[in-house]
Amino acid sequence: MSRMSTIAFIGLLLAVPLLPAQAQKRSDPAKPKKLYCWNQGSERICSDALPQEAVNAAREEFSASSGLRRGEVQRALTDEERTAAAAVSAQQRLDLAAEQTRQRTEQAMLSTYENEDDLRRVFVERSGILDNNVQTAAYNVASLRDALVSLLASAGDRELAGQPVPEKQVLSIRERHNQLVAQKRMQASFEQQRTALDVEIEETLQRFRLLKGVATDPRG
Repeated sequence: MSRMSTIAFIGLLLAVPLLPAQAQKRSDPAKPKKLYCWNQGSERICSDALPQEAVNAAREEFSASSGLRRGEVQRALTDEERTAAAAVSAQQRLDLAAEQTRQRTEQAMLSTYENEDDLRRVFVERSGILDNNVQTAAYNVASLRDALVSLLASAGDRELAGQPVPEKQVLSIRERHNQLVAQKRMQASFEQQRTALDVEIEETLQRFRLLKGVATDPRG
């Protein structure tokens, strides 16, 4: 394998004579001969053969017969770079799918709904379910709180009377407290979902008005 500096490589290109077509056919195989140039540290290496350690390096390729630059090969990506590139590619596909879905949804919206009232009916069932969930959770929280207050009051009366609080009552207090905490979290989640649905409804209506060319809600 032969290597040379950039200056020597240029000199080689200038010194190579242009062979007659007949001679080129005899000496050239099916693939034309190439010369490669790549950076190895701070040194520029040029060779008519590519060593194993340079296979993944960025390089330029030249025609050995004419000296003309024939192409460029980027360096191979690391595992981390390939993973990042795959993630970017996957996200781009997701973004494209989301945009296509949005376009289809808008077309369906225009062709299916004549006015805002028709569109609002799409959300009636979801709104009703969430409203019911919020109300049920609020009722459960109030009931559990009343039950817990009653248990705590009973335990407090026993302690004031100098009587021990039964283990069973202590366990009931702990259980009611845990149930109350869980139910309050559920109530907060339902309330957040209801608020998010209101935002979704308004954004959908605004998009519908824009697509229909309606500046404001005609109902005022």
